[in-house]
Amino acid sequence: MIKELYTSALGMLPQQVRLELVSNNLSNANTIGFKKERLFEKALIEAKMNVIKNFGYSDTVDLPIGAYIDFTVGSFEKTDNPLDLVIENPKAFFEVEDENGERFLTRAGNFTLNRDGFIVAKDGKFLVADTGKLNLLREFTVDTSSIENTISSNIRITERGEVYLNYALIGRITPIEVENPETLRKVSGVYFKPTEETRQKYLAFEDVSIRQGWVENSNVNPIEEMVALIELQRLFDLGMKAIQTNEQTIEQSIRIGRVV
Repeated sequence: MIKELYTSALGMLPQQVRLELVSNNLSNANTIGFKKERLFEKALIEAKMNVIKNFGYSDTVDLPIGAYIDFTVGSFEKTDNPLDLVIENPKAFFEVEDENGERFLTRAGNFTLNRDGFIVAKDGKFLVADTGKLNLLREFTVDTSSIENTISSNIRITERGEVYLNYALIGRITPIEVENPETLRKVSGVYFKPTEETRQKYLAFEDVSIRQGWVENSNVNPIEEMVALIELQRLFDLGMKAIQTNEQTIEQSIRIGRVV
């Protein structure tokens, strides 16, 4: 009977993790460049062996589950914003840098300008090009006191990633192609870091294909995630009923044992 309790509890643990993933996916359904996470459940025999090896502690020692990132490309949406960018190569990423000089990879191309004229992500990370951080005000000679004037000027980003301001070449965006994106480690939100197993390289000039005035939406399907939530609720209900039934059986066995 104790074994049945462990089995029921172990069956509910993956659903708990899956619930967390589904909830996070739903909350980021409208986040530009977001990549949803999915649950990977190991073989049932492996879970059974885990229960045997770690009797009574299998729920905390080595869960037979794990999450992985789904790098499926999200839908492209036209915005006509000159700083909204999309990389058509599904395995390529923009490179951004924070204030501490740490670099990250991202598919979120909804960039903007900060007060100093740098092209930055929504949270302030700098877009990195072959010349380093891209700054438009360095070449702006009309009115550097107004960022609005810079935005309304002729900002053009070619398919090959060349950034022009009033026909002056500022730099070239050089996306990074990751051969095995499944090895990337998700840091937070839409940012990833390469691991020791990651095979990456800067795309050659002729291989770069960037769309200006477009963004890549989240690859989360809200309807699919809502259906998953309903399924999870049903599975939780079944698991709870199984645990309650086993608890009642144990209590009855204890009472009978006391009488005897």
